[in-house]
Amino acid sequence: MRENSLSIIIPLYNEEDNIAPLHTRLQEVLGAMDTPYEIIMVDDGSRDGTADRLRELAQRDPRVKVIHLRRNFGQTPAMMAGIDAAEGDILIPMDGDLQNDPADIPRLLAKLAEGYDVVSGWRKDRQDHPLKRNLPSKVANFVISKISGVHLHDYGCSLKAYRKQIIKDVKLYGEMHRFIPIYATWQGAKVTEVGVTHHPRVHGVSKYGIDRTIKVILDLIVVKFLDTFAQKPMHLFGGFGLVSVFIAFLMFLLMLYLKIFADKSFIATPLPLVVTLFFLMGFMSIFMGLIAEILMRTYHESQNKPTYIVDKTRNCSCKD
Repeated sequence: MRENSLSIIIPLYNEEDNIAPLHTRLQEVLGAMDTPYEIIMVDDGSRDGTADRLRELAQRDPRVKVIHLRRNFGQTPAMMAGIDAAEGDILIPMDGDLQNDPADIPRLLAKLAEGYDVVSGWRKDRQDHPLKRNLPSKVANFVISKISGVHLHDYGCSLKAYRKQIIKDVKLYGEMHRFIPIYATWQGAKVTEVGVTHHPRVHGVSKYGIDRTIKVILDLIVVKFLDTFAQKPMHLFGGFGLVSVFIAFLMFLLMLYLKIFADKSFIATPLPLVVTLFFLMGFMSIFMGLIAEILMRTYHESQNKPTYIVDKTRNCSCKD
């Protein structure tokens, strides 16, 4: 594909009624642009007629690539499959439920052309239930922004634009597709957001419930750990371990004081149990830190992965 070509990535799960109108809207928008493109639709183990609709669509339009997953793996693995298959220079993931508007794609690209590497959509007027969906989303976006340091209003919006070189080596797990802007920031990417249109769902039902919020919170903990301690896990586990051992030592001194000066038997207080508990926690934490350090060194050295990222070089034979 030519330079600045587009790859539109769309995970689908039981969206048979949305495929045709979505494809029509994409053709209208992308056809008016002088940019080569491909549309990658990933069937995430749908149980309705989605697979059949996609086969028919791929036969009619050679620019539509279809990936059928063997079962329902989830939105993030489906999006990862699309990213791995993408050949375009700019990747644009979006939902397949017609709530994202293809007409916003030129706006994302225009912002990208200003020198940004990631442009995230912001559903300013979100057409979802105000209490069940919108309020928890606002709280989650606030927490994610505060913890990650990457301030976006709408992490949950799938409609985004990425330069491929920024995320080509990113591997996504769990519900982590929403955290791609954070990963990109780690790579030194310039991230921004623009307001996008959000339509109410017409066909089908939402596949997401409160359980997804819990998964996102757990994934956020993983992201924060990877950001802060991925290359120095001993600082986390070892620090907690030393604090625990120090508390055990203080409790031991208190136990001796009560025995000598207050004539209290060791078994008259819970202090021996507290000392043992904190000492074992500290020892195990330090031990876990050592194992984590070995794993991180194996991860980098076995794959010859550097612990740094080179942006540019001058008069140097090393790789950019």
